[in-house]
Amino acid sequence: MADYKNINIRNKRATFDYEILEEFIAGVVLVGTEIKSIRLGKASLTDCYCYFDNGELWIRGMNIAEYGWGTCNNHAPKRDRKLLLNRKELNKLQRLLQDRGLTVVGLRLFISEKGYAKVVIGLARGRKAYDKREYLKENDAKREMDKAMKRYK
Repeated sequence: MADYKNINIRNKRATFDYEILEEFIAGVVLVGTEIKSIRLGKASLTDCYCYFDNGELWIRGMNIAEYGWGTCNNHAPKRDRKLLLNRKELNKLQRLLQDRGLTVVGLRLFISEKGYAKVVIGLARGRKAYDKREYLKENDAKREMDKAMKRYK
């Protein structure tokens, strides 16, 4: 069993497809066996995004696999989950989402010191194909510089 303190599930695709403008840390409302699956590292954030419904923020597309030792009361893996932010942050996000081309995506899922599941969400703007190529070039150049600096140390 994985040590739940080291759970850090990332959405690597989000930083490639989107330019992250601002990040928030939100709690997640879970049911039954979902936290046990997260502690085993059986979750995925690919293709997840957030939306507002009646002034509440929800995350859609986050996959938490069914718990292996669960009974007939096991959870649905791809259900929508409510995110917990304070009212000030919710209002700010809702106001910022009025701009065209902005969305909120899940970036990272982790277990806090108190044992609660938290999601880092990011206000993001989509990248064009040429932006993605430029992003790859920058990362390659940075990697090459790090290699060169490592040799001279």
